[in-house]
Amino acid sequence: MNSTQALDWIARLANARDSATRIIDHDHYPAPNDAAEGYQLALAVSDRLAWEPLGWKIAGTTEQVRRKLGVQEPIYGRTWRRFVIDSPTRFEHKQLLDPLVECEFFVTLGSSLPWREQTWTYDEVVAAVGTVQAGIEVAECRFPTAHLPALPLILADGAASGRYVYGGAIDQWRDGLADVRVDLWVDGALKRSGHGRDVMGDPLLPLLWLAEELRRLGRSLAAGEMISTGSCTGMLPVRPGQRFEARFGSDAIVNIAFD
Repeated sequence: MNSTQALDWIARLANARDSATRIIDHDHYPAPNDAAEGYQLALAVSDRLAWEPLGWKIAGTTEQVRRKLGVQEPIYGRTWRRFVIDSPTRFEHKQLLDPLVECEFFVTLGSSLPWREQTWTYDEVVAAVGTVQAGIEVAECRFPTAHLPALPLILADGAASGRYVYGGAIDQWRDGLADVRVDLWVDGALKRSGHGRDVMGDPLLPLLWLAEELRRLGRSLAAGEMISTGSCTGMLPVRPGQRFEARFGSDAIVNIAFD
């Protein structure tokens, strides 16, 4: 992809974000050649929008989701604070772009992980964590689900980052998250179940993975950023009129209605 083509995609993706619309003619334009070009476009789109950042999303943190995405390792994308909502909340389904519900641990950093030459360790990353909350990402893609492009353009779209619904705090997260059960109820019926261990064995391991990915690019993670560490319950499409409740353990709950 040459520089003119890249600039065209940056403008196209930024406009789609800003107007909450889909790009339906993506196969009429040259696409990024690989994941590296896709990530470069995503960062340029973020710079062009100049919105206040929330942090990062990580996807593909379970084998099942990686198979659906056709990837061998997780993927990531930028997120923005304007798309944060507290539970309970409601959405107008028609205003969303083929929404998917993903039950995730929302990890907010209490201290920064600045760029450095040496690799980060798990203990260092955990020490930087400030809070962990139950959360649901309502993922959206700027490309229609029925006509998705290849992975590099999905990465250019911020890995389909969407809206972030914050639920209750998980106060005992330092005791470990692997055994936390996550149940997703839809219209009062149990639809999906998982555990923290389904996310790379430990929901904080994706945070280490992201810190290393960004470090290799000369970037960093800042105090106050929230990282959604990947779905414990897969990706569940949403129909109008449905009501979702995610329960993380016995106390932390997230509620969403889609009108």
